[in-house]
Amino acid sequence: MSIYQLSIEDYSKQNSAKIYKKILFYAALISVIFLSVYFIIILDTDWHRIGTGKAIIEQLKYFIGLDVSIMPLLIKPAFETFLMACLGTMLGLLLSLPVAWLGAKNVTPFGMFSFGLARFLMTISRSVHEIIWALIFVGAVGLGALPGILALAFRSVGFISKIISECIEGADKKPIEAIKAAGGSGFDVMYYGIIPQILPTVIGTIIFEWDINIRRSAVMGLVGAGGLGLAFFRQMHMSNYPGVTTVILFIVGLVVLGEILSHFLRKRII
Repeated sequence: MSIYQLSIEDYSKQNSAKIYKKILFYAALISVIFLSVYFIIILDTDWHRIGTGKAIIEQLKYFIGLDVSIMPLLIKPAFETFLMACLGTMLGLLLSLPVAWLGAKNVTPFGMFSFGLARFLMTISRSVHEIIWALIFVGAVGLGALPGILALAFRSVGFISKIISECIEGADKKPIEAIKAAGGSGFDVMYYGIIPQILPTVIGTIIFEWDINIRRSAVMGLVGAGGLGLAFFRQMHMSNYPGVTTVILFIVGLVVLGEILSHFLRKRII
């Protein structure tokens, strides 16, 4: 009976400890949210410039309407934005393949040196925003679509190469060991043992990154990298607010088109 009572008491103490930990966790979470809102939104916002609700509505009224006259001029930037996403993703894939190969522990050729180098490149690619990459390449190669393509490619390397390298590390070892036992080379191991296992995931990752790059390419023009972003910046600079709304609708349409195409490609290829 004492053992039974002791187990009940232990269970009660454990249950109380769990409840206490949950209370502490949610209290800490609420405190972090409150402090974030207070310091970032309440203290760091110039509420006098925002004005009253009526003033905000008056400002938003400027954006009501469309500038039909600029629509024909937006077809080429929209097509440029779409191609920018496609070429940026393709170039990013080409750059990602060697990085992924070096970043997979089970196939990296030079041990921790090549593994660490590849992981460093993945981190740099993901850490630097695409706008920053675009600013760097605009300064290097000038204005136009080329810096946007390079920015998207370098931004894509981190995500694509990380997913591929982790797929390589998680590949089934049995086919790899069988190819090695039969005297297969490193290329044979990669081509016959690893690629067939990771190909569906790689294709899905490429489609997903291309879908994201369509959204990224739409704002590349804000830093002079061409496309619809540049048209948006020009309309804002001229204070043509119906034109701004028109460009935004073109961007939304392009993103929706990317969603439809990516959904179709996933169903057909994967």
